[in-house]
Amino acid sequence: MDKRDLSAIFRERLKLLLTRSDLNQSAFATAVGIDRSALSQLMSGASTRLPRAETLLNIAAEFKVSLDWLLGLSQDEGVTGEIRESLEIEEAPDGFDRTLLAKWFAEAAGTKIRYVPAGIPDLLRTRALVDYEANITNRSRLAQASETQYRIEYNRRPETDMEVCMPRHTLEIFARGLGVWDRFPEADRRQQLAHMATLLDDLYPTFRLFLYDGRMRYSIPLTIFGPYRAAIYVGDMYVVLNATQPVQALTRHFDNLIRAADVNPHEAASFARNLAGMAFPSGTV
Repeated sequence: MDKRDLSAIFRERLKLLLTRSDLNQSAFATAVGIDRSALSQLMSGASTRLPRAETLLNIAAEFKVSLDWLLGLSQDEGVTGEIRESLEIEEAPDGFDRTLLAKWFAEAAGTKIRYVPAGIPDLLRTRALVDYEANITNRSRLAQASETQYRIEYNRRPETDMEVCMPRHTLEIFARGLGVWDRFPEADRRQQLAHMATLLDDLYPTFRLFLYDGRMRYSIPLTIFGPYRAAIYVGDMYVVLNATQPVQALTRHFDNLIRAADVNPHEAASFARNLAGMAFPSGTV
């Protein structure tokens, strides 16, 4: 692994331990046997140098994590935990607050979340759209509403950093009432796009939406939880990648989608608002 990647993962995991500990930086530094200035330097990213082996051992022992996890060589945090498979299949049941997806969001708090949705991003949907899509998918309305609310609250946290990339034409198809939205009323589509624009303004910059040309780029729906794992959505289940290298490969894929974006986050709300004013009767081409 590249030294810069190793240093970046260590820094993110050190920040995660600090957040979990409920200690201030001075107390945290004392607990692991270094001074506050040394801790600040480790967390600043100004250098790719890792701390001395003694300091690494102190951090691992104090917070009961493995050295491999601390250095990004393993996704298994526990010192004596079972070895986690590099690829897992997880079902996507109803009841969002009880799913592994919610657990992964919680674990990744304070790191960057990268998200390619299957349709309209969950947290940007109105209740009318939630109900409409629940009828199509036979998923619980309550579960989907719960997921939407959880994601909104998650993105209001000051430590949240989420980037979302999706094809621009998904919103254009939605505005025209085509595809799966051909029976979703025009008035509801206008309201949905206006609601989306309001939330995009409200949540920016912790939530940033990039829109790319779907004719030039393609991506399957996925979520990348910081440096820890990636979950690829395949309908009723997730293919979960825990190994560092595939997570990094998907991160590079996501970064390429951002580079291809022709609507950037500061423009996304206006784009949705303009579509709301242009929403067509269902089926209009």
